Amino acid sequence: MIKALVYFRDVLAGRLAETDDGYEFQYEAAYLAWPQAEPISLTLPLRKEVYQSNVLFPFFDGLIPEGWLLDVALRNTDISILDRMSLLLLCCKDCIGAVSVIPVNEEDSYV
Repeated sequence: MIKALVYFRDVLAGRLAETDDGYEFQYEAAYLAWPQAEPISLTLPLRKEVYQSNVLFPFFDGLIPEGWLLDVALRNTDISILDRMSLLLLCCKDCIGAVSVIPVNEEDSYV
């Protein structure tokens, strides 16, 4: 399982995971309780239930660069263009916009 922390304007908003069954995203309880909480996307409104999908959520897939920037990332790694989660984790730690996706190591106990 590949996991990531999702930050919205430098505040931990939720967790994204690639599982054997697809993908899951869930907002953090503390973020949902925060008075200034906003959804990270209109397609992922605030809720405590887990979002599940067979494919990477379009919002997250849209964060992955395209064109020459994607070509640079692919040339400098052994990641397949079809491995969207790995590309997301490689390219979106500090992407344009309010959302950042930070990879989490399996041994990290807080996930």
